[in-house]
Amino acid sequence: MKKLGLLVARLVLGGYLGAHGAQKLFGSFGGRGLEGTAAGFEFIGLRPGKMFAAAAGASEFGGGLLTASGIAYPLGPVMIMGTMAVASTTHRKNGPFSTDRGYELPLTNLAAAAALAAAGQPGALRLGPRLSPKLRRFAVVFGVASAGATIYQMLNAPEPEAPAAVPEPEAPAAVPETDASEDETGDEASSDEATEPALAEDAKS
Repeated sequence: MKKLGLLVARLVLGGYLGAHGAQKLFGSFGGRGLEGTAAGFEFIGLRPGKMFAAAAGASEFGGGLLTASGIAYPLGPVMIMGTMAVASTTHRKNGPFSTDRGYELPLTNLAAAAALAAAGQPGALRLGPRLSPKLRRFAVVFGVASAGATIYQMLNAPEPEAPAAVPEPEAPAAVPETDASEDETGDEASSDEATEPALAEDAKS
């Protein structure tokens, strides 16, 4: 049962994280793609945004595939742990719940990846060999250092400037209305003046 449980956890966590990475890198599954993700990273102070977006997408995509397949265990969960630590820090100001765009989901993914890495075995249906102890230590140190450096840069980035307010267009000037009664009176007067000479001519004739 333990091996089956680890397999299910690998497939669910790895599958979702792999798809999430594909959203960042390729715009798959309704994602923003690399350009859109890079703009978001620039906004939170991770510059150059394109480099950090590619690194985050590759960590999620590659870590998800490695986790789901069990290849090079525990490299996949370690990669997920690093990128989820950064994601949790990104959402830190919004609180602990996803309803407020907080860090609930990335922290949950971080805990699941840590549990898989600490299990000591990938479970059933592993598609490739494990990492050697030496490479395992290197992967952990590199992952912690990369995540730590990224978090440090994000925490020390200047606050993003608020967008400038767009001035509202001025209302057009009011056009003065003419008095319809005056126009009608003027027209009648002009008509009477034009008619009087004609009547005079008729009287002469």
